[in-house]
Amino acid sequence: MTLLEEITRAVAAAEANDGGNPPPPSKYPIVLNTDEIFSQLKPDAEAPGGVSLKHVSGWKISETDAAIIELSSRLVEKLRSKFRRPKSLGKGDFFGILNLFLRKSAEKVGLSIGSDAGDASGIEFARAGIEKLGFLIGREVAGLIAECCVVLEVWELLETLLLEGLVGHLNSTNLTEKLVEKNQTQLLCLLVEHVSDLRSAELLSVLKHFLSPTDDSYDGMVAVKKQWENQAILAIEKATQMGLPKKASKLAREASILLMMAYDGFSPSQVCLHYVFGSSNAEGLVLSSVISRLDGQEVLDLIRYFVKWLEKYQRFPEARPCPSAGSVLGLRTCESVPSFESIIKALGLVLDEHFSYLVFNSEFHDEMRAAEDIVSSLVLEANLSCPLENIIKYLQSEIRKNRDL
Repeated sequence: MTLLEEITRAVAAAEANDGGNPPPPSKYPIVLNTDEIFSQLKPDAEAPGGVSLKHVSGWKISETDAAIIELSSRLVEKLRSKFRRPKSLGKGDFFGILNLFLRKSAEKVGLSIGSDAGDASGIEFARAGIEKLGFLIGREVAGLIAECCVVLEVWELLETLLLEGLVGHLNSTNLTEKLVEKNQTQLLCLLVEHVSDLRSAELLSVLKHFLSPTDDSYDGMVAVKKQWENQAILAIEKATQMGLPKKASKLAREASILLMMAYDGFSPSQVCLHYVFGSSNAEGLVLSSVISRLDGQEVLDLIRYFVKWLEKYQRFPEARPCPSAGSVLGLRTCESVPSFESIIKALGLVLDEHFSYLVFNSEFHDEMRAAEDIVSSLVLEANLSCPLENIIKYLQSEIRKNRDL
């Protein structure tokens, strides 16, 4: 089969899936190595009649990719067979099937999972294997592994799948519902953080879960806040560490302010909201649709959360995003701190979507008076800083002119 025929089939399958039916199993359940494929393509003889378009031949996947595809197909077949008989699916069988796939895949690509992975039939081997071989695990395979993790409640392995970015929006719908049902708050935070384009129904389910904590979900929220506390303490330690490079020390000080703001004064459930409004999911029409479907109490709780952030940014105007703190200092939660802009935009969406209800709610009036005072103060500071900013820019331009002379 030619490359063009493969693309044509894929387009036809995508069009057939518009009605919401599950897509057919892929013949290539991995990301193919395009370097090896394209290097084999050769142009055919020049087309007659002066046509500049040339056909190419030699479309063929590498032996390594073919072997990985075969291993992936066997894994999918075995896991699906187990799902047909749910009682036959146990943790031992699951890890036996998965780890065999990981071990043979590692051999095919010449990688070692490592002796530190421990028992080759247990969860530590599976986690280490997915961390090293995640680039070989396609959407279909990752979705089945995630589904097995939920059924067997192997939460640590599901965490690895999320951290490695192997769970995408195409296989996250049922996963979101099941994690909410099983009160897996920590995994829901990771889901929002690492799946950037959740559907409105999924995001609504997560947001309601965070805004209305139950006795069963609250312990998970406390654990999430504890993680933020540990990260804030680590940031302070980095900021006061002797011998740290100047740039890293400056970054640590900025991160410590940011994490202190995000931790101090927020309840455990509100800390979980940071993941929603600190992610790319907090943008566009999806968030507007989600906010429009919140009930009255949820709306008021959300406004109180936003007002807290306004107070923080008023008290600490030097606070700014630190996206590089995760890779440089290991302060990964900095990536999930909502920016001032995202808070303002989200608050505006709440007011737009629920204006009529809020006008007639006396509790809302008190919250908005507090927000108005803060916003007025911020606007005044911005107006005062604009002339100063212009003066600084003018002086900088004059200095550059003098240097040129």
